[in-house]
Amino acid sequence: MSNTAGLKGLTVLIVDDNDTTRAMLRGILRHEGAEVVGEAKDGPGAIAACDKLKPKLVCLDVLMPNSNGVDVLKEIRKTQLDVRVLMITGSADRETVQASIRGGASGYVVKPFNAARVVDAVRQALAAAVPAASQ
Repeated sequence: MSNTAGLKGLTVLIVDDNDTTRAMLRGILRHEGAEVVGEAKDGPGAIAACDKLKPKLVCLDVLMPNSNGVDVLKEIRKTQLDVRVLMITGSADRETVQASIRGGASGYVVKPFNAARVVDAVRQALAAAVPAASQ
């Protein structure tokens, strides 16, 4: 996995209410050469940071206090049509996965995750066409 040029040039916003999860994602992504341009702990912070920083990828938690990641995804999609959004969650139930895909998610990572799984999901999300949110 030590391909440091693997994600070089990729700008990332990490959104998760858990400090440890954000730190793990930050470490994995930086190790692979990505630039973490910002972090947020909730939906309003995520939307504001995404509008301001214009990252190429958002790692977005599904379950946060006062925020539903699927709703945040839909809000981000309204203004950031070309951003890839990778949903990060401990809940892989079919309903949440389908709602994320309908909302325009580019991929899914289930907690607990490891570096290889995150990097694979990021690469797949970047390789795929940007999904449009369905209404």
